Order: sequence, then structure tokens, then C-alpha cells
Amino acid sequence: MIIYLHGYDATSAGNHEKVLQLQFIDDVKIVTYSTQHPKHDMAHLLKEVSGLIEANGRDNTLICGVGLGGFWAERIGFLCGIKQAMFNPNLYPEATMEGKIDRPEEYADIATKCVSDFRAKNKGNALLFLSRHDETMDNTLSEQALAAYYEVIWDENETHKFKKISQHLQTLKAFNA
Repeated sequence: MIIYLHGYDATSAGNHEKVLQLQFIDDVKIVTYSTQHPKHDMAHLLKEVSGLIEANGRDNTLICGVGLGGFWAERIGFLCGIKQAMFNPNLYPEATMEGKIDRPEEYADIATKCVSDFRAKNKGNALLFLSRHDETMDNTLSEQALAAYYEVIWDENETHKFKKISQHLQTLKAFNA
């Protein structure tokens, strides 16, 4: 099973396209969240993902997120004990989304409340897909922050929203096997 978390632009047609592509390798469950209220979103995502794992099993379960969904996929996946795939994750939404969300400081608070050194404990349990043509973020910063913990795969064609992920489906399938 693949659990898909959308990015900040939850209503983008690109989300539907990514889900359709992911369905080629496994059953996809979409979990939506507000994007506006981080602490509420975290509690909601933990409850929903835990419920899906309880109903469907933990084996071969992958949580996948794009942008802000990548931020959540890493944390929720770690806390739920499942593998993660992040596409252009927004690692610092408290800085990059100021003015777009109600309480950006809650993201910084969540980061300090997570298990200490969680990335070291999560090492090897995530794949990181970064686009060289991300018009929203400098992905070299994501690479610097995460390369010591996760395999980094650079995409030469996609932009921030990563509309087309089909070229990475076999990598995702092998990682989740």
C-alpha cells in the first residue's frame, strides 16, 4: 500500500496525476489535511495513517509526499514505522510558508518535539527525490540536510510539483519490496 500526502496546493490536478501513476505499483490511499494548522495536521495525519496501517498491515507500506507532503511523510512515516518517499520536501515550512499559513511557528515547534536525532534513527528508511529545476526551493539545501541519512535521486526534468513521477516508479517499487 502507498499512502499519498499532497503538498500545500491540495487541489492541484497534479495530485490526481501522481496518484494515478503510483497506482501502477500498488494500491494508493490518499490522506488529506488542512495545510493551515500544523499541530492539528500532525495529530490528524498520525491518526489516519495509523488507522490505514492497522487495517492494511505495515509490510510493504510506503508513505509518499510532495513538497509539504514530503515534510509530513518523513515524520509520520518515522513515527508509524513505515518507509518514506519524499519528492522536493519542504523541510522548513516555518520559513518558506510564512504568510501562507496561520501558524508557521508550529512547524518549528513540531521539529523540536519530534524524537531527538530521528533522522539518524530513520537512516535508510526513506528515498529523497529532488528536481534540479525546482522553482520554489533550493534543493541543494535539502540534499545537504538529508544525504547523510537517505538515498538522494536527482531528477533533471521535473519542477517543484513533480507532475510526472512515472520515471521513478520502479525505484519506489524496489525500495518498498
